[in-house]
Amino acid sequence: MPVFEYKGKTIGGTAVSGQLKAKSKAELQRILRQKKILAGQISRQPSQINLKIGTGIKKVHISRFTRQFATMIGAGLPMIQCLEILAKQSDSAEMRKVITEVKDQVSGGSTLAEALRKHKKIFDELYVNMVEAGEIGGALDTILARLANYREKADALTRKVKGAMMYPAVIVVVCTLITIAMLTWIVPVFAKMFSGLGAELPTPTLVVLNISGFLQHYYLTIFGGLIALIVAYRAIGRTDQGRLSLDKGKLHIPMIGTLIRKSAVSRFTRTLGTLLSSGVSILDALEITAKTAGNRVLHDAIRKAVISIAEGDTITAPLKETGVFPPMVTQMISVGEKTGGLDTMLSKIADFYDEEVDAAVSALTSIIEPVIIVFMGIIIGGILIAMYLPMFDIIGQIH
Repeated sequence: MPVFEYKGKTIGGTAVSGQLKAKSKAELQRILRQKKILAGQISRQPSQINLKIGTGIKKVHISRFTRQFATMIGAGLPMIQCLEILAKQSDSAEMRKVITEVKDQVSGGSTLAEALRKHKKIFDELYVNMVEAGEIGGALDTILARLANYREKADALTRKVKGAMMYPAVIVVVCTLITIAMLTWIVPVFAKMFSGLGAELPTPTLVVLNISGFLQHYYLTIFGGLIALIVAYRAIGRTDQGRLSLDKGKLHIPMIGTLIRKSAVSRFTRTLGTLLSSGVSILDALEITAKTAGNRVLHDAIRKAVISIAEGDTITAPLKETGVFPPMVTQMISVGEKTGGLDTMLSKIADFYDEEVDAAVSALTSIIEPVIIVFMGIIIGGILIAMYLPMFDIIGQIH
């Protein structure tokens, strides 16, 4: 949306100027009239290419903002003052800008939820709906504290899962680079030496030499093939059926699938429980939870649950059909529905599965690291042995 610079006067005759985003000059004039400003000069600012990917705001910035905001509101400080303080003390320039814009919109008469909703890339639907429920119910400090707890636990869960995969990924990358270096630089040296011997080479040596030759002559084809696979994977992931198939496949990956399943259960129960305890209606809560599920299998199951509740049924049956939720989880959800304490039950399940994710991460790390090291050791060791086999044969013939 283009940015316009304006100069004008208020009804009282005070000179004002500034910049605003609008689709056209006519729309800007309408906005200024609503603000009781008579525009004397309007000019469109030249477009600038934004080289920054995303918003530049980290999750930790949002979590910190939420926790500090909750503390200040709970202490009885006015909302505008809270936002002014938070904007000044933020260590992120982008976050300062966003908080300042939110403060200006609230000062202009918008509710906090309305102001946050204008920054969808930073404050998602879950965040905005909970704030809206807190404003309507007069318990904004409680809701913000609950939201801060939710974000901190969700961020901690994400870090655990990423941390579990980081070390094995580094090992695989390093060992792969070493293998490629051996095949492209070291093996060719042996190949030249063997070509001068004129003797018949052992089968393992021939296999390694052929792989090395293929890698040297067709490296562009291999690189292009890898790029094509990545592009194809992303293209498949953009379609509904493709995303569903990929997410189903992820749930069945040995060892990793269990971690993904437990993380999905924890995220679902934590999100839904937080929304329900904040006063968001069950249908709205499920719609929001579906969008933040992170897995298409789970997303489709939650959407079925929305239809099931709208028709007067329970949410338990659609969740059972997914195969993602263990029987214990669906039974506890069913009990929570019947007793009227679904939000409390969901929070208990989330706490339990947070511990399950911790255990799964520890188990995965303890198993996958030695497996990868042994596997890569066999590959690198196999290459070295294959290169030395002809030398052993030559030494044997000399004796």
